Amino acid sequence: MVLGTDNRVLTLGIARMADALGNSFLIIVLPLYIESGQIDLSGIVGGSLFGVELTTAFLIGLVLSLFGFLNSFGQPITGRFSDRVGKRRVFVLFGLGLFGVASAAYPFVEQYEYVLLIRAFQGLGAAFTIPATIALVNEFAAGDTERGGNFGVFNTFRLIGFGFGPIVAGLVVDGGSYATPWGELTGYNAAFGIAVLGAIVSFALVTLLIEDPPRPDNEASDDLSFRVFDRTGDTLLDPVFTLGVGTLFMATTIALFATLQADITDALGEGSFLFSVQFAAVVIANVLFQVPIGRASDEYGRRPFIVAGFALLVPSVFLQGYVPGIAETWAGLVPADSAGLVAPLLMLFFRLLQGVAVALVFAPSLALAGDLAGAGRSGTTLSVLTTAFGLGVAIGPLAAGYFIRFGFAAPFTFGAVIAALALVLVYSQVEDSLGTTAGEPTPQD
Repeated sequence: MVLGTDNRVLTLGIARMADALGNSFLIIVLPLYIESGQIDLSGIVGGSLFGVELTTAFLIGLVLSLFGFLNSFGQPITGRFSDRVGKRRVFVLFGLGLFGVASAAYPFVEQYEYVLLIRAFQGLGAAFTIPATIALVNEFAAGDTERGGNFGVFNTFRLIGFGFGPIVAGLVVDGGSYATPWGELTGYNAAFGIAVLGAIVSFALVTLLIEDPPRPDNEASDDLSFRVFDRTGDTLLDPVFTLGVGTLFMATTIALFATLQADITDALGEGSFLFSVQFAAVVIANVLFQVPIGRASDEYGRRPFIVAGFALLVPSVFLQGYVPGIAETWAGLVPADSAGLVAPLLMLFFRLLQGVAVALVFAPSLALAGDLAGAGRSGTTLSVLTTAFGLGVAIGPLAAGYFIRFGFAAPFTFGAVIAALALVLVYSQVEDSLGTTAGEPTPQD
């Protein structure tokens, strides 16, 4: 045990960090790679698909979105299948292997169609890896007194990889080319190599240090159905489904920000560096607070933290849309040479608050879903939340691009509205699970 956490959970967290680092590399590198001219877009750009003009920006968006949608829609299937066969480790290894091999293929293709195909394979690889990994973290918990802490530690490592990957990716690409004993290595190929290395490190850690937990033959659940309505009659909606909807809305609010870079920097009078710090603030707050919040939920219950998180999410997102107006009011209260920093610092403050809100919601939600999973349903149950998070990340940029036409505040107002809806749903439809022992049948089973 290290820092009070099962070493197997630490191993999975580090493995997921390496994998997330590689994937976040590609989120930054692929758009640059496609725009660089190294991928042949002739005969595609300028055409149309279902009445939509095919621009370079659209083709890049398609590559990035394809990963998210295949990953998200594949998770319920692979999660349920891993429950059925009673194995997790083989799913994790297969997914990591698929992701790594696909990453290694990028330098060898020049046609856009092949880039699209490779990204699709990576999305399928993630669909195998994520629900099986989350299920292992859940099953390694010794009862509900460790589950929140386990998910807090795991999410912290994952977010470190995902949050710092783009920074490192930019440095690697800008720093190329690199001399090697085998010839010159471009910045793009170096970045693809690091993505492959992340998958290899993850694969090695899982292979050497992780085994499936013992599982009796009769533990696999016969009921692996997707549940929308509560079978106990205590509430209208199934609590895990409700947490999935809340996670979807929460992830959507996180993903609103990236699409609005030009609008935000213009409205706040800031440069790309301050924007990147604001963008990273949500991840930084999560890294700082995931573990203590997860462990506190083991002691005091899951629901209070989740409700508090959504209650904080509403104003923290809403006020981001009114930073320019608030800053204009406050600018006269500070020295003239510092007035230009009021708006950027206000946005940073609200983004940090949003990060705290996300930390309050995410680990306790996963822990509560794990409490309610019952025997043999970890993959099926927890994939509801991981799928919802992936869909939210895919939907957020689209929503931001649509609502910005109605004014700077409109995307953030939309985010606050869905966060408020999540708050109402969780408050009315989710009861606490403190005292439920992992692995024992619950009223849901």
